[in-house]
Amino acid sequence: MTREVTSDPPVVQRIKAEFLEMPGLKLTPAQAQRLWNLNRVTCEGLLGQLVDARFLHRTRDGAFVRADAVVH
Repeated sequence: MTREVTSDPPVVQRIKAEFLEMPGLKLTPAQAQRLWNLNRVTCEGLLGQLVDARFLHRTRDGAFVRADAVVH
């Protein structure tokens, strides 16, 4: 599924940097919104793009973690 959200590269880089700096970081959508001061639609779109790019993984409980931290 392709997401039609215009991303702001500096915000995407900031999100990636947070997850790279803290490998165990696990955020709910609400926590991510507060951390990056984003509205719900923008935050969900950006996180979704990073899931589609396989940088992030959405857990069963709806949180986001780095995809390379997921044990299959």
